[in-house]
Amino acid sequence: MIDIIVFSCLGLGLLLTLIRLIVGPKLSDRIVSLDTMNMIIIGIIALLALSFNNELYLDIVIVYSILSFFETIVFARYLEGKKHGNR
Repeated sequence: MIDIIVFSCLGLGLLLTLIRLIVGPKLSDRIVSLDTMNMIIIGIIALLALSFNNELYLDIVIVYSILSFFETIVFARYLEGKKHGNR
């Protein structure tokens, strides 16, 4: 029962961050919402690992978190270069 409540809250958070990603007035808001969405997805996959009792999902979480970190860094560097007039 608690799993359903937790997954529902995570799904609601994912929906709200998706709305912010689409509607976000500035590019920086969209980058923050994308990073938040990645963190929620990491939490969902980790909870799936717990509920299915499968350690393979934790390896997926590690790889996904590293890739999402690099994605955030790349978008932040792009935004920084755009602010200084390089792009």
